[in-house]
Amino acid sequence: MDTTTATVGGLVLALFGGVLLLWCAAEVRLRLRVRRRGVPAVATVLAEENVHGQLDSAPLLSFSVPPSVGGPGGPGGPGGCGIAGLVLARPRGHTPLRRPDRFAPGASVRICYDPRDPGRVVLAPGEISRVAVADLLWSALGVACLAAGAGLLAAVGG
Repeated sequence: MDTTTATVGGLVLALFGGVLLLWCAAEVRLRLRVRRRGVPAVATVLAEENVHGQLDSAPLLSFSVPPSVGGPGGPGGPGGCGIAGLVLARPRGHTPLRRPDRFAPGASVRICYDPRDPGRVVLAPGEISRVAVADLLWSALGVACLAAGAGLLAAVGG
């Protein structure tokens, strides 16, 4: 393999692996924080009108928030209208290949949402299984890319 190609390939793989690991860590941290400090609620799965939305494995959810939610510029903050709002959002961290049947339109789903940003939603513990497995697989992909990139760079340098 050409030295330049190996160097560029190693840099790209190492960069991709590092960014993927940082993204995985940030997502896991965000989901854990919202589950611990978020507001529990029950959301309804909405029917998708858009073909692309139907293909998304994360269901489109609808739920109500009280007027005090939303932070300084939100519905309950200064300058807000003080009216409870309806939020449409997709849950974070839901990455199966296809949507489970229990997320059919009209189904009720337990969630937790961030009171400062009600659009930041995660499924409540027990609503989805194997979340840790998906997190581990993404992390393993990041580590593998990082290791492959570092190996290419070491081979070029040595």
